[in-house]
Amino acid sequence: MRVLVLYSHPVEDSYGAALHAQTVESLKAAGHEVDDCDLYAEGFDPVLSRHDRMIYHTYPDNTALVSGYVERLKKAEALVICTPVWNFGFPAMLKGYFDRVWLPGVTFDLVDGKVQSTLRHIKKLGAVLTYGADPFRAFVAGNPPKKIVKRVIRAQIAPLAKVRFLAHYDMNRATEETRKRFLDKVKREFSTF
Repeated sequence: MRVLVLYSHPVEDSYGAALHAQTVESLKAAGHEVDDCDLYAEGFDPVLSRHDRMIYHTYPDNTALVSGYVERLKKAEALVICTPVWNFGFPAMLKGYFDRVWLPGVTFDLVDGKVQSTLRHIKKLGAVLTYGADPFRAFVAGNPPKKIVKRVIRAQIAPLAKVRFLAHYDMNRATEETRKRFLDKVKREFSTF
């Protein structure tokens, strides 16, 4: 299966980088073809410009500046998001990816004013997230990243797609042991993805 991994962290030797590396390694060990999209390393421009917004609904013109990313998404059979959660949301880099690449004509069509997904070719969805907050604080805040993965993106892909959501909460008080335990969990989960 061709898996698009969306990775978003600016620090090459971070714990997030270790999670990303383990995710990719485990997917490859499971026999998947991995398209590793490291948004920072690739220099992705997350800014939706005035021009981008003006042509947002004009397909295929809206894809001109992000055509490579659009093609990678269209070829994907599975999607895995590997990112920290900052201020109860995705980093601006990853949010910008969704704003600029998940476009009309690419991920959805508007038919009589209603959204119809065009991502039914994605059969599996995974997420590896780290939170500074503990689970209770994330719950009280509504846990937007979890809802985006398990509700918003989930609703756009194949109807019976499997979803794996892994989160290491309370990174502000993480220990070497909790980090290792979560890294091992990522290895196990994505070795059977």
